[in-house]
Amino acid sequence: MSETKKHVALLCGGWSAEREVSLVTGRDCAAGLRESGYKVTEIDVGHDLAERLRQVAPDVVFNALHGQWGEDGCVQGLLEVLEIPYTHSGVLASAIAMDKERAKALFEKVGITCAIGMVAKRDDVMKSHLMEPPYVIKPVNQGSSVGVFLVRKGDNRPPEALDDPKAGLGEEVMLERFIAGRELTVTVMGGTALGVTEIDPKASFYDYDSKYAEGGSAHILPAEVPEEIFVQACLQSERAFEVLGCRGVARADFRYDDTTKSPGDLVMLEINTQPGMTPTSLVPEQAAFKGISFPDLVSWMVEDASCQR
Repeated sequence: MSETKKHVALLCGGWSAEREVSLVTGRDCAAGLRESGYKVTEIDVGHDLAERLRQVAPDVVFNALHGQWGEDGCVQGLLEVLEIPYTHSGVLASAIAMDKERAKALFEKVGITCAIGMVAKRDDVMKSHLMEPPYVIKPVNQGSSVGVFLVRKGDNRPPEALDDPKAGLGEEVMLERFIAGRELTVTVMGGTALGVTEIDPKASFYDYDSKYAEGGSAHILPAEVPEEIFVQACLQSERAFEVLGCRGVARADFRYDDTTKSPGDLVMLEINTQPGMTPTSLVPEQAAFKGISFPDLVSWMVEDASCQR
């Protein structure tokens, strides 16, 4: 780390469906950076972001935004134009990772097994089952488990909540076959997997509340899975990071189906280029397990920042 600490503009909030999560991520990251000696200016992002950044004149941007506009390549493109180095992945990797259908197509080409699914019009999905239950309905380009619904066997039709604006669903949604088993996640830092965590939600399904509510889920680190599954999860996460062209820190999410055979099947769900950094988040927890403190983690991210699309 450089001896002369940089001036960091920390972007958080914004106007996506994940605004509240971003505010908490931003608060904690700002505290960690200040503890490491950086000057931090927090910006609750609005449509005047370019002007705000010109006024602040930072050395680097820490992107703590989640969801559309902050995580999908839009803000990254603006920062490229302004020539301000920024944390996390660049324009292309951010855009593709946020588009779950296109990301899955790339993963499958390099031999990573992904959940079987389809993209369909939300109106058509609400009328009848387009896939045999159980299946999952989720946005094509959202994160933080916003707008994710599990349609169970015996349900007469998909939930009416799909039409609720708060769900954050667009005109098109993704349907994926529900995969029984366990939830696994892997942090990739600079291209190297840090480890595998199993997420044990208190509810029957790992939804928004399970992810962010205190006590909503238990994290088992390291995950108690067969060695070959542990290694496979790490290697596939690093491969996904590489094929998308990610940089900085990202997180890959899997389902591990060990319900019918051993060692079972590992299925990738997605890779998140702007993983949460809240008190209940998985990335800081895995970093700490590897001996990397939270202030050191966010400092590494700042020093890794660049303008490389």
